[in-house]
Amino acid sequence: MKNKGIVVFLIILAVIIVGIVVADFVSKMPDKRPENPYEFNVDEFSKVDSSLILYKEQRNFKINFNAPTGICYSNNKIYLVGDNRLQIIEPSGKLVSEINLDEKPTCVFASPENIIVGNKMSVSLLKADGSKVSEWKNFNDSTVITSITEQAGKVFVADAGKRKVWIFNLEGKKIGEFEGKTGNEQIHGFIVPSPYFDLAFNADGELWVVNPGKHSLENYTTAGVLRTFWQRQSIKIEGFSGCCNPAHFAFSQDGSFVTSEKDLVRIKIYKPSGEFLGVVAPPSKFEAKGHAPAVAVDDQGNVYALDFDKKVIRLFVKSRGNPT
Repeated sequence: MKNKGIVVFLIILAVIIVGIVVADFVSKMPDKRPENPYEFNVDEFSKVDSSLILYKEQRNFKINFNAPTGICYSNNKIYLVGDNRLQIIEPSGKLVSEINLDEKPTCVFASPENIIVGNKMSVSLLKADGSKVSEWKNFNDSTVITSITEQAGKVFVADAGKRKVWIFNLEGKKIGEFEGKTGNEQIHGFIVPSPYFDLAFNADGELWVVNPGKHSLENYTTAGVLRTFWQRQSIKIEGFSGCCNPAHFAFSQDGSFVTSEKDLVRIKIYKPSGEFLGVVAPPSKFEAKGHAPAVAVDDQGNVYALDFDKKVIRLFVKSRGNPT
């Protein structure tokens, strides 16, 4: 009788333990978990005061790419790369020409004389008509080319894998490199946690490079010497947040910076000196947690945004004057 009581007790105990385990498991299912009181909610920062929005979307047009990767504006044309192709498009969206490429491109730059296409680990130099001149393979397996530009016969290549900028002449010979390091204790070289590393020249011929891990834009001489920088580290509308922003940028003719961010996706505009001017496109215009659109600016200051998620080019035009 005593043994029977022990058995009954053990059975009851086992049922209780199983019940506790099941209840604990169910409570941890995704739809049953309590809210995390320490979770950082960015929803409030996705709302933008309408008085800060300086542009409106005028139109957009679909693009015939499975995986678009880069855009630039030059010679009154849009240059678009993706898949294994380069397209030259009129601002209206009309296709001018299409060029097949040997590799999958990652970025593009065009001047009146040349088109320079960055691939993951090589650079292709084309004539203005798209015919290939040469290909430069001066890189190794850790290279990830994310942006490219040219000025006065020097080609500058942003390598997110190596976290440095390479300098070539138009014959494909490497003539320099720099890592963004300086004696200034505030600057620690290029911090590139993910493959977002952009550079461009403004209309005055000044080279600017994003230091995405520092949320800063840095001005270098063409020899790679730091001249100045500005930094905006904040999740608020006037700043940059996350691991690596801005993801992309371009210049207006007046030297203003047009920036694009990932995670909290938005496009903004800053004065040449770095002060926040306003918003081109708020987060509500894009997919939540979507990709940062690549941006290009025409001679009138209109912004072309390559929306990677919707696979469209979106044109944003000024709706009113910029605040001073």
